[in-house]
Amino acid sequence: MKKAWVLVLTVLLSLGTSSLVFGSEVLKVATEAGFMPFEFVSENTDELLGFDMDLIRAVGEVLDMDVQIDNISWDGLIPALLNNNYDLVIAGVTITPERQANVNFSIPYFESVLTIVKKQEDDAITSLDDLEGQIAAVQINTTGDFVASDLADAGQLKSVSRFDMVADAMQAVIIGVADVVVIDLPVAEAYLEANPAAPLQTVGAVADNEYYGIAINKKNVELLEKINGALLQLQEDGTYDLLFQKWFGAN
Repeated sequence: MKKAWVLVLTVLLSLGTSSLVFGSEVLKVATEAGFMPFEFVSENTDELLGFDMDLIRAVGEVLDMDVQIDNISWDGLIPALLNNNYDLVIAGVTITPERQANVNFSIPYFESVLTIVKKQEDDAITSLDDLEGQIAAVQINTTGDFVASDLADAGQLKSVSRFDMVADAMQAVIIGVADVVVIDLPVAEAYLEANPAAPLQTVGAVADNEYYGIAINKKNVELLEKINGALLQLQEDGTYDLLFQKWFGAN
């Protein structure tokens, strides 16, 4: 895993970091907290934790805004954003052309890649090409779902089982109602670290790298510029590196 920052226009570097003018000092954020280590609920305090949660709170500090984060369903994230219920969505959302047709994205803040999670005793599956006749479990409407759906449409997968939560998809493989999970590698690694007794393993990267972005309503261009400026400042002042090391143990 590694972070990735793309080249952006020099004008972004000159953006101010004063409070946004929305008639409110609160930045309303939506997430789906079932995507460890990016967003998850603390078992002890019910607090929303994770890399994304720390990052957006740091963005709020740069912008001098309070950050209010709501944990809602994955399927409801973009509709709630389009309905102006929230200012932005941060939830390990991969930037795709289909999503860009509906919302704007910040500059990428994380580089990820898909993997396959399979049973520990399975030595046959090492890539997407090995999934013929298999049942894939996925979190609904994620890039794992999109890739698995394409494979199913092409006849390379027997079927796709869709779940609201990552843990449910993993459990489907554990109990034998699915053969594999197609999912982001950092999320798979975090699940296995948190559940060491789970009889599962990953096969490593199986696709091209993908990039996460913060989703923002297309009508809110000012917010997009401010979020990009804040992300660049967090990169430049070392805050991003500290957060990355905290959650992924590497620079």
